[in-house]
Amino acid sequence: MVATQALAAQTRHPGRRETEGAAALAALMPHLVLEARRVSSLLAHGLHGRRRAGPGESFWQFRPFVTGEAAARVDWRRSARDDRLYVREREWEAAHNIWFWIDRSASMAFSSDLASASKVERALVLGLALADAFVDGGERVGLLGLTRARASRGIVEHLAQALVADTAGLDRDLPPAAQPARFDEVVLIGDFLTPPERIAESIGGLSAAGSRGHLLMVVDPIEETFPFTGQAVLHDLEGGPSLAIGDAGSWGERYRARITAHRERLQEIVRGAGWTLTLHRTDRPASEAALRLATLVIARGG
Repeated sequence: MVATQALAAQTRHPGRRETEGAAALAALMPHLVLEARRVSSLLAHGLHGRRRAGPGESFWQFRPFVTGEAAARVDWRRSARDDRLYVREREWEAAHNIWFWIDRSASMAFSSDLASASKVERALVLGLALADAFVDGGERVGLLGLTRARASRGIVEHLAQALVADTAGLDRDLPPAAQPARFDEVVLIGDFLTPPERIAESIGGLSAAGSRGHLLMVVDPIEETFPFTGQAVLHDLEGGPSLAIGDAGSWGERYRARITAHRERLQEIVRGAGWTLTLHRTDRPASEAALRLATLVIARGG
């Protein structure tokens, strides 16, 4: 395969097709919501037991009355429907906030023949699935700069609507300036092809008050291997210049070295901030990355 054919836009305006595709995510959102719920259901077992009884105002569950408890704890209305006594338990409200940001800039629309989905579709599915699973596990979830953190059964639809309405976010390759509270958790999902200095500045601002975080890096398999030969022209999908690179085979070695160096620098940045970095390829199941990220959040929040 020739790199020119794979990386050049199908029109004379590189990036226009991708940008228009990102702006039309509203049409794809119902499908992505369904896929997110499917992935979330796969996480249910791993997150089971996160919610627990305790002081609070939100109803959690009924449980059988135990001999020796105060009679005042009995829920007589529920007990009247059965031949047993039940106690109404409220949910523990020590849940912390988990904030998401999902990259929807033009570079995220890229998808090769080796991928199962575009980067932006996969990022949205991962973000919505994790949000659903965390809320089901008793946490509050919100979008950085867009929504407040909430624990709603309809969290997936709520976040999807907010993302569709946020047209300004289509031009942003890093999260908006925000300062989550101490002990809050931050999950950033994108390709993070931005210069490391800007990423370090963004993470520094987000963690200034003591919040912890995770980078979930979504990549297309072709971006990992660059398996091209022949004459090639590369186009910046976010409005930058085109670059004639000559022989793609020899240039690929330098490309892979640059990608490796970029990843190593990102690892240094997140490690220095006490954050984590997870790599996910779009030719792999979304559930793999979702389970790893969920495990990281639970391990640190427990």
